[in-house]
Amino acid sequence: MSQYSIRLYGDPVLRLRAPEVDTIDGRLKQLADDMVQTMYEAPGVGLAAPQVGVQKRMFVYDAGDGLGPRTVVNPVLSEVRGEWTYEEGCLSVPGLSWPIVRPKEVHLTGVDLEGNVVSIEADEFVARVFQHEVDHLDGVLLVERLDEDQRKEAKRILRARALGLPDADPDGLRTLTAGEQPAGHPGL
Repeated sequence: MSQYSIRLYGDPVLRLRAPEVDTIDGRLKQLADDMVQTMYEAPGVGLAAPQVGVQKRMFVYDAGDGLGPRTVVNPVLSEVRGEWTYEEGCLSVPGLSWPIVRPKEVHLTGVDLEGNVVSIEADEFVARVFQHEVDHLDGVLLVERLDEDQRKEAKRILRARALGLPDADPDGLRTLTAGEQPAGHPGL
C-alpha cells in the first residue's frame, strides 16, 4: 500500500504552481517510486507530485506501451499542434470524466531521474497525458478545461460530494423533498 493518498478537488495544494526541482537525489527517486505505486493503486496512467501533496515540478506516467513507468522532472511543453477531443478523467476528481479538446500533438522536454535530458514527440493519448500532468504542475485542474455548461454541472456534483449528497442529487432537493436530512447538514 502506498504511503501517499491522492489529493482531491478542493484541496488548495492542487491550485498552486509547483516549483522547479533543483536536485535529483535518492529522496526524489523514492518519491517517484512511491508516486508510481500510488498511481497504479488508484488506478491511473499519470500522477503529478502536487496530487500527492508534494510541491515539486515532476510527474510519473505509464502509457501502457510496454516501457513501464517513467518520470519527467521539470517538464516543458512546446510545439503543440492540432486538436483532439477525448474523454478525460482525473484521479483528483474521481469517477467523473468529460470530452475535452486539447492539442493532438506536443513536444515534451525535461529530465529523467538520472539527470538525462528527455525529449519526446507525443500525439493523441500520450500527448494528452503530458498536457494533463503539466496542468497539475501549473495548478490547473481538469474542471477548468470544461466548457461553461460542463463546468457548472461538474461544480454542482463536486459541491454535492463535499456536502455528502449523492451525485444524482447535486442540489440536495430530492433529498430534502423526500424528508431525509443530508449527511453532514444540520437541520434547516
